[in-house]
Amino acid sequence: MAHQKKALITGLTGQDGSYLAELLLSKGYEVHGLIRRASTFNTGRIDNIYVDPHEPGAQLFLHYGDLSDSEQIANIIYNIRPDEVYHLGAQSHVRVSFDSPEYTGNVTGLGTTRILESIRRSGNPIRFYQASSSEMFGGAQPPQNEETAFVPRSPYACAKVYAYWMVRNYREGYEMFATNGILFNHESPRRGETFVTRKITRGIAAILGKKAQSLYLGNLDAKRDWGFSPEYVEAMWRMLQAEIPDDFVIGTGETHSVREFLEATFAYVDLDMDKYVKIDPRYFRPTEVDVLIGDAGKAERVLGWKPDVKFADLVKIMLDSDIRAASLEAPGEGDAIIAKKFPHKWWKGD
Repeated sequence: MAHQKKALITGLTGQDGSYLAELLLSKGYEVHGLIRRASTFNTGRIDNIYVDPHEPGAQLFLHYGDLSDSEQIANIIYNIRPDEVYHLGAQSHVRVSFDSPEYTGNVTGLGTTRILESIRRSGNPIRFYQASSSEMFGGAQPPQNEETAFVPRSPYACAKVYAYWMVRNYREGYEMFATNGILFNHESPRRGETFVTRKITRGIAAILGKKAQSLYLGNLDAKRDWGFSPEYVEAMWRMLQAEIPDDFVIGTGETHSVREFLEATFAYVDLDMDKYVKIDPRYFRPTEVDVLIGDAGKAERVLGWKPDVKFADLVKIMLDSDIRAASLEAPGEGDAIIAKKFPHKWWKGD
């Protein structure tokens, strides 16, 4: 009988964690997720795949833990004995990292070290994926690839740079299979509601439903390389199936400003953005990243990965979902894109 692979995902209940869990379950994995203990449920993104672990055939299991607690992490890795660890958990909001720099460094930076050390001490041949970020490039000239020097411009980016180099050190010093996936911005209907793309699509749905009159934003001139999360988690999986561990940039090769995202979304529903969009200085960062463009040529050559969904499609997919969630009739072009490009999609709805 073939060995059933086990995977541990930190950040399971986030956008990427939920899609990754669905991908791995579709491939026959037993999936374990690290989640934080809270007095309220925070598992909405995985409700469609979660079953009670007492049920026969259950393949998804949740474990309470915290990235700031070394003992918890070590115990979970020792008890599960995973084949693969996907480390997606972090304090991942860039603007919030300016308000909570110490916490961001502890969780986003040192959390990675705690997992790497737990894997090393376990003595098991565990493959490790680190969710690195395009924010690490910061002020570096675009396009950015695996050879581009990091110029971090936020506490979040600084913490991610620290984690990146710890992965490299453990890989080279202890011959661990440890990989950095340097992912550029990737969105979906499951994106957190405080991130700018989702804030915009939810805001438009609220305006259409007469529940809001304005949408408050910060810097509209920042340019980002925006892709589609379900495609990006497949890149994560491919990295851990490679023959040798390495670091990979994942992006679309296109860049668009927040203003362009606004223009495209408002045009899709035939609204005048100038009537609704207002600027709130509180949303500006003390130090800004102006332009990010990912050169994913290495990922295409080595992993055979390239994106199908780019900016124009992403706008429609996200807006259709939020408009439907507001109990309104969506234009439907985003649904048609999904049906055409992913006729046998492995994720189970949004």
